[in-house]
Amino acid sequence: MTLLVVGSVNADLAVRAPHIPAPGETVLGGDVRVSPGGKGANQAVAAALAGARVTLCGAVGHDPFREAALRGLTRAGVDLTRLHTLDTPTGLALITVAEGGENAITVASGANARMTPEQLPADLTPHTHLLLQGELPAGVTREAARRGHAAGLAVLLNAAPAQAPDPELLAHVTHLLVNEAELAALAPSGGDVEAQARALLASGPQAVTVTLGARGSLTVTEDETYAFPALPVTPVDTTGAGDTFAGVLAAELVAGSPLPEALRAAGVAASLTCTRPGAQDAMPTREEILAALRR
Repeated sequence: MTLLVVGSVNADLAVRAPHIPAPGETVLGGDVRVSPGGKGANQAVAAALAGARVTLCGAVGHDPFREAALRGLTRAGVDLTRLHTLDTPTGLALITVAEGGENAITVASGANARMTPEQLPADLTPHTHLLLQGELPAGVTREAARRGHAAGLAVLLNAAPAQAPDPELLAHVTHLLVNEAELAALAPSGGDVEAQARALLASGPQAVTVTLGARGSLTVTEDETYAFPALPVTPVDTTGAGDTFAGVLAAELVAGSPLPEALRAAGVAASLTCTRPGAQDAMPTREEILAALRR
C-alpha cells in the first residue's frame, strides 16, 4: 500500500508582517525565512510523516533554491527517484504571514510549469493511491488522473488553487478536496456548503471534502455526510494546513483507515500545523497526531 504524489516542488520565502499588504501598499516585515514548500511536496511530506510510503513525481531546477526545496522531502524519507531536474529555476513561493496567522502567497512556478505528461511514471501499479493538486500544468494533472484511474488507483485531487471545472479531470477523481473558495469555483452557485459539495458528486468523485478552516471540515458521499470540528488551537501560521490535511488523509486511506477516522486524523493534523511557523517544518509526526487524537 503506497502513495504516489504528482505535484509541485517549491522553496518558500516567508516574511512575517503586521498585516497582509493591500494593493499598492508597502509593509515592513521581519527577516525572510527560506523553507521547503510546494503543494505536491508539502502533501508528500505530510503523508510520509503520518506513516505512509510515499513517492513524489515532480520537477526542480539546478539553481541554489533546489537544496532548500528538497530538504523536507529528504528528511521525511520520500522516494525521489521520480523527481526530474530541469534546466530552469526551481519554483518559488513568496509568502506574507500576518500577525494573526493568515497568509497571502504568490507563486513563481519555475520548473513546475515545465512538467509534461511524458515525465509521468509509465507504470503506476506499484502504488494504490494517487494524490494530485492544481499547481502543475493542467494536462499533466489530467493525464496523471486518467492513468491512475485506469490502473485502479484511488485518485485524490486537491483542487487548489481555485480553478474552473474540468469535467475530464473530475471524471477520474475518487475523492475531491477543496476549501470554500475552491468549492465556489467548481460547484453550481446557490445552496449551502453541503449542497454545493453534494452537487459535485455528479461529476465523478465518490467523496467531496470541504475544509472550513477553524470550523473543521465537511465531507459528503452518496449516502453519508461527515462533519468534524477543528482541534481548538491558537494559530501561529496557517501556511500548509490544507496540505497537511490532504497528505494525512491520503496516508490514513493508504493505511486502510475508514473514511471517518481518516478525516478526523487529517483535521487534527491540520490544526497542529497551524501552531508552528512554516509549512513542512510545522507538520506533525504520526506520534503527535495520535497523541492529539487521544486528548
